[in-house]
Amino acid sequence: MNKKAFIFDLDGVIVDTAKYHYLAWQKIANELNIGFTLEHNELLKGVSRVRSLDIILELGKVEASQEDKDRWLVQKNEDYLSYLVDMDESEILPGVFPILKFLKDKNQSIALGSASKNARPILEKTGILSYFDAIVDGNDVTNAKPDPEVFLIAAKLLNINPEDAIVFEDSVAGVQAANIGKMTSIGIGSTAILHEAKYIFKDFTAIDTSFIEDLIKE
Repeated sequence: MNKKAFIFDLDGVIVDTAKYHYLAWQKIANELNIGFTLEHNELLKGVSRVRSLDIILELGKVEASQEDKDRWLVQKNEDYLSYLVDMDESEILPGVFPILKFLKDKNQSIALGSASKNARPILEKTGILSYFDAIVDGNDVTNAKPDPEVFLIAAKLLNINPEDAIVFEDSVAGVQAANIGKMTSIGIGSTAILHEAKYIFKDFTAIDTSFIEDLIKE
């Protein structure tokens, strides 16, 4: 049996925490009288917290001191974490759990590769932490996607060559990171947005186990 590394992004791939990020950022944007829509929120996908704040400030043409920025970053994270308190397995996106189980049954290596600094508590609360052989999150990397660092570290921890790694991503930056890292990129979401991915599915319910089998055999 071939051994591959299946690397999952977190937000928007395994769980829909994007809505909580949006609510937390929107609260800060409202305080600063900056119009912040769901369309604007797309710009923050796969982007670090620091860069996300800069994007919002740029939208509102707001100048701010580092002290103010630091305060807003802490506030944003506290608000975001408050939304996570009640998370449970019902937050796992449709079709994800059967794929994780299938990969485990096939003795494949599974890793998380996420910019989130709250990845472990989210996996714990949703009851799927034990499925992951390696977790690489925002605490472990210095370069944000589209730099492939997060995925390269994950593949290394799993002792798998990057060419034998398959990445599930919902952001353009994440797909680009997988491609730059010479990995197989699978976009989860819109074809119009994720057209650079090698394969694209609207969500995990559209992924058949025979497709996963073929990836393992390649």
